[in-house]
Formats: sequence, C-alpha cells, structure tokens
Amino acid sequence: MKSYQVMEFGKPLQLVETPNPEPKGTEVLLKIRAAGVCHSDLHFWHGGYDLGGGKWLSLTDRGMKLPLTMGHEPVGEVVAVGPDVTGVSVGDVRLVFPWIGCGTCARCAEGDENLCTSMRTLGVFTPGAYADHIVAPHPRYLVDIEGIPETSACTLACAGVTAYGALKKVLPLPADDKVVIIGIGGVGLTGVNVAAGYLEQELIAVDVDDEKLAAAKEAGATHLINSKTTDAVAKIKELTGGAGAGAVVDFVASGPTTRLGLDAVRKGGKHIAVGLYGGDVTVSTALFPMRALTLRGSYVGNLQEMKELIALVKAGKAKPVRVATRPLDQVTQTLEDLDAGRIVGRVVLTP
Repeated sequence: MKSYQVMEFGKPLQLVETPNPEPKGTEVLLKIRAAGVCHSDLHFWHGGYDLGGGKWLSLTDRGMKLPLTMGHEPVGEVVAVGPDVTGVSVGDVRLVFPWIGCGTCARCAEGDENLCTSMRTLGVFTPGAYADHIVAPHPRYLVDIEGIPETSACTLACAGVTAYGALKKVLPLPADDKVVIIGIGGVGLTGVNVAAGYLEQELIAVDVDDEKLAAAKEAGATHLINSKTTDAVAKIKELTGGAGAGAVVDFVASGPTTRLGLDAVRKGGKHIAVGLYGGDVTVSTALFPMRALTLRGSYVGNLQEMKELIALVKAGKAKPVRVATRPLDQVTQTLEDLDAGRIVGRVVLTP
C-alpha cells in the first residue's frame, strides 16, 4: 500500500509503502478511486487553527498523531471485507463517509456522529485517503454513488455535506428573502451549487476574487459582490430594499467576514458560520435580542444528511462543483496551490 503521510507539520508529505491492510470484523478495505483535496486539510497539514487574539488550537492537543495519512473525501472500490461484513460486496464502488464518532455516546446514538467529542475521523485521527487503499470501520459508512462521476462524488464527503448541512439551517425562510453566501472557495462554491437547487431564495455571492465570483454566477448565484472593491453591506442592503438578508452562510468565518455577515443580516435573520479561517470579532451583545439575531455554527454533517445530499444529486436537484484531477504524487503541490489561493473549484487526486 502506498500512502502520502504528514511527518512534520507544514512540510512536504512523504511516500510510505506498507503491506495492504487485512480487514477484520466489520472492516471494509477499499482501493481508492478518487480523493478530494479539501481546504480543511490545510489546517490538519499546519497542525491547528487560529482562534484569534494570538491564540492557537493545536491539533496534537486534540489527539492528532504524526505520521498521519490525510484525506477525508474518499471514493473507492471494495476489494476485501472482514468476516462480519454484510450489505456490500467486492467490486462495489462507494463513497466513504469520514465523520465517524465513538459509536457509544448520546450524540452518536442520535445519529449525529459529527458532534461526537471523541471522533475517529478518517484522515484526521485515523488513516485517510491520500493513499491507494483505505479501511472503513463498518459498511454503514459506505454510500452508494451510482450515477455520479467518482471524481465529483468524492467531494461530497466533506465539501458537499458541509455545505448541505449549513444550508439546511437556513430554513425555514420566506421565499422572498435573500441568502448571502460569503467565500466562494471549494466549499462555498459547492454551497452555491447545492443552494441553487435546494433553496428557492435568490442567492448573493460575496468574495474578493472576480474569477471565483464568475464561477458562482455559473453555479446559480443571482447577484455578485466583490467585497474588495464594493461596500458589501451597503450593496446587500440595496438588494434587499434596505432590510438586509434573511440568512448569511459564511464559508470563511474570519473576523471581517463575521462582521460583514452580522451587519448585512436583517432583523430576525440568521448568520451561519461554517468556515475555519479563524480570528475573532467584537459584537455588542445587546444587538442579539434587539435585532433578534441568530448566530449559529455548522460543522460538516451527519450520515443521514450525507445520504440526503447524494439523493438530491442523483435527482438532479443539486450538482457537484467542477473538479480538476491530478495524480496522487502531486498532493503536496496541490496543498501548496490551495494554500496560496490558486485553485478555483476543487482538485481531486487519483492513484
């Protein structure tokens, strides 16, 4: 088995060759067919998150151990199964849901493994998809993607379900409201793609890059705002008759974008923070009751939401973001390009 592993945070990934794993119990071994390179991987590669105010959240303090095979957007072909596996067969092609919890806590019992405090996320706490094989701990985490191109389907495992999970929190919302999507990176562009078929409200896309805004227009955004050259809050107020947007979905969630979103949302509106850019913001707490604001975080999605999203894509009601493919051995260059903002849409690695 070949895998590209993080040996030291921020350094090039190293090729490691080991025997193929032998699945035990309910485990399923899959040969990787496609693996998305997600923006979250930059945080894992660098070893943590900027919390603002000079504070840093170290992932090693949260249980991440090196060396690590990253990659949490896998699609693979089943090549071997453990003796206790039912429901899948050798040769099946499946998306592997990566947001795996402990399996015993209350949140896991409710089906919200993404909210477990002892997660076993693929590519973060267990070996991931920057390899030619991956082990899924149970066949229930394997989702049928028949009819969806593999290189598009893999991006749904994180970017897709993250966007869908956030957009579900927009509802209920009157049809004549408008929804602002901030940040048209890979996840944000996926959000526009999904929202265009899932929501009935007009979409306002906000970014600092005209090329990314053009991609948002192609994906279904009604209005485009370059916040580098335009007063975004004033423009949103203009587009909403002075009231503000009914909901803002922030796929950056930096201090400035949070400020923008809270200023642009209408009375009784919602600001949903999705991105992990980091930073901080000072907000008058009196404004929350006075403006009846909702500020809510959204973290990826659960297995049921993953299946709902796949069903929407199969029905043509949501479309995956455009992708470019690269060979697996270009993983470090791809991470560097993503970190520098040189990628529009998504890049998917193929062994």
